[in-house]
Amino acid sequence: MSNPYEIEHNIKEKPKGRARRPSMSSFFNQLSQVETDTPEQQHHNRHAVPTPVEVAAVNRLLQDQYYALLQTGDNPNADFLNHLIEDLQRAIDSPPEKVAGVPQSYLDALERVPKKLLKESDSCPICGEAFLDDPYPLVVELPCHKTHRFDLDCVGPWLRLNGTCPLDRKDLMKKKEVVKAKDDEEEVEDDYELMYA
Repeated sequence: MSNPYEIEHNIKEKPKGRARRPSMSSFFNQLSQVETDTPEQQHHNRHAVPTPVEVAAVNRLLQDQYYALLQTGDNPNADFLNHLIEDLQRAIDSPPEKVAGVPQSYLDALERVPKKLLKESDSCPICGEAFLDDPYPLVVELPCHKTHRFDLDCVGPWLRLNGTCPLDRKDLMKKKEVVKAKDDEEEVEDDYELMYA
């Protein structure tokens, strides 16, 4: 609805664009303070570990982002988002000793979903927005299931902090064990013995 000033000056209402996500710079700054697994994030004292207060603060910052996503409008996935917020609250109440998330290199290597493979009805499970509403969507597919697709901006902080798929909670850093057949092992042993025979 226009006010008299807008009518007089022929100011038209701008079409509603994609909702702006909250800035995550504070989250990533705090996360860098508590991550100690990668060499570039080693503290000067190699025995230093983050305090529970620091880990809880990182969880609180992500929880705040999810609260902001809930308040930006009509999110069809509000129940799922509330579930993630509750999980973060549990981590705030009794914080883990260390961050169990994936490194940034893992996010960089995630499979990107080309725009031509996205349907009009496909949306991010976290923010609830249709992927194709963005002219340049950055959608990733998690390795746990081919239908687990997210906006990288939404799922990235969760993965960096928790390392699990938000939908099925599979640990994304666990590697699948390759089961060898006994015949292959016996052949390798026979070849090894023949080398020294």
